[in-house]
Amino acid sequence: MINRATEDLLRELTPQVLGALVRRYGNFDSCEDAVSEALLAAATQWPVDGRPEQPRAWLIRVASRKLIDLLRSEQARRRREETLAQWEIPADQVAPGADRSGTDGDDSVILLFLCCHPSLSETSQIALTLRAVGGLTTAEIARAFLVPETTMTRRISRAKQTITGSGVPFALPPPEQRTERAGAVRHVLYLIFNEGYASTAGPSLHRPELATEAIRLCRLMRRGTDDPEVAGLLALMLLTDARRDARTGPDGELISMADQDRSRWNAEQIEEGVSLISTVLRRGEPGPFQLQAAIAAIHDEAPSATATDWPQIVALYRLLLGLSDNPVVELNHAVAVAMADGPQAGLELITALEGSGRLGDDHRLPAVRAHLLELSGDRTQARTTYLLAADRAINLAQQRYLRDRAGRLEGPR
Repeated sequence: MINRATEDLLRELTPQVLGALVRRYGNFDSCEDAVSEALLAAATQWPVDGRPEQPRAWLIRVASRKLIDLLRSEQARRRREETLAQWEIPADQVAPGADRSGTDGDDSVILLFLCCHPSLSETSQIALTLRAVGGLTTAEIARAFLVPETTMTRRISRAKQTITGSGVPFALPPPEQRTERAGAVRHVLYLIFNEGYASTAGPSLHRPELATEAIRLCRLMRRGTDDPEVAGLLALMLLTDARRDARTGPDGELISMADQDRSRWNAEQIEEGVSLISTVLRRGEPGPFQLQAAIAAIHDEAPSATATDWPQIVALYRLLLGLSDNPVVELNHAVAVAMADGPQAGLELITALEGSGRLGDDHRLPAVRAHLLELSGDRTQARTTYLLAADRAINLAQQRYLRDRAGRLEGPR
């Protein structure tokens, strides 16, 4: 049985090995099958024979042999075995660059860009990224998004077929496309993290494996780029995830940030996140992820909820609104304004946002209104609005939290 260190190493090397094979052979499905066979061989042989000096090169070599076997078998069925000789390559030339010193992670970054190809839908980009780069099984991805495994299998298969059929070479996009494609990669990683940190549906408030994987993949992407927004996204993830353990009580109940035990926040992640965003902000002209990370840093560095620098957060949200016409940002801005200038000021912004209809039936809008009504002293209306928010929420932990808030407002003060 492999130990945790070897398991972590295999997870890290999987996208690099898959990338090497896809770059060499171009067949996503067959390459993925071959990599799975190589990982199984490693899990079986390494505990007995010891880990090889160059584990990545070992995996690439074994996966290449497995792939050649697969191709031979397929070609044999088609009576064209004689053509397989051209697939044979010397072991020391397998996937040049992927197993050379100094290129760690290059193929993984390319694979990230490939999985986030603009021809794929957003859901397919997420699923394929988690499968090919994250190393999650199809069953794990299906559970994370609450769909049957057969549904997720079809979704991932279609995504791989789309990429194979697109004829896109396995390489970083040309410079003129890289910025746009990098934006797609950042967006996908952000969505994966959000689904892990605050699950949209199901019984659990969060899915730590998704949030952790998003952070790992963001670190991987940052290794291959000096994009300040990638650094901002990583800082945002670290600073937000640092509060995870304090967000729930003993029975899994949701605890608002104001009521959290801040001693349970992850100080190491906060230190790394604050250092990262402080460094990148010095470059000037911050993007949306950098501004969100700066807001998260203010929250994390405040010794208590009452000591939070709300005026600075309001100013940052105004900058963010100038860059991103996003109703969720408007909602968060309204909360910050309420905390800085009083609940009535926030309620006026909430009313305007409700009138726009941009958040539809999202439970967060009535949840925020209920909170501000409670702060303003209107307990009856706050209770009714909390119940409305609970009815709209899909996540069971959020439903329980909102109904509990409503329950506290029953009867006299």
